[in-house]
Amino acid sequence: RDFAVQPPQGNLLDAVVDAGGTVWSVGKIDDIFAHRSITHSRKCDGLEVLWDGTLEAAATAKAGALVFTNFVDFDSKFGHRRLPEGYAKALETWDRRLPELMALLQDDDLVLWTADHGNDPTWTGTDHTREQVPMVFFGPSAPVGVDLGTAPTFADMGATLARHLGLPQTLPAGTALF
Repeated sequence: RDFAVQPPQGNLLDAVVDAGGTVWSVGKIDDIFAHRSITHSRKCDGLEVLWDGTLEAAATAKAGALVFTNFVDFDSKFGHRRLPEGYAKALETWDRRLPELMALLQDDDLVLWTADHGNDPTWTGTDHTREQVPMVFFGPSAPVGVDLGTAPTFADMGATLARHLGLPQTLPAGTALF
């Protein structure tokens, strides 16, 4: 279990809730954010169950909502344990389940798939690895055929989501990428 310190005031989750939106936590996101600015929480574990929770939240969430899932298996079950076969199967599960999410998306929806650190399952040791993490925006509101380059900070992803949600640009750092 993660025991987090309170995140800085004025983060993206706070901005969503302050604007009257909802934040849906699937998995351990509510623990990571010390339960602040989480309006709906579904504690679950395991890739298939996390997918089910994400799809349920996506189907239920109203406009202006943020659905935030931590697909922890990629990290704790396969990345840190250096199990490339498990990681590959998890990617296959991701690929198989992704059309279910795509079918639920509305015209103004945007999805971001990213990670909080590198964790190459083929590397030695159990620590985080140093490669850059993916930053993939997709869905009906995502730009098509645009190379967003390399973001210098995670805050740019938050600023991009804030802009997409029509939130005031009051986040302490970050520049929207589109």
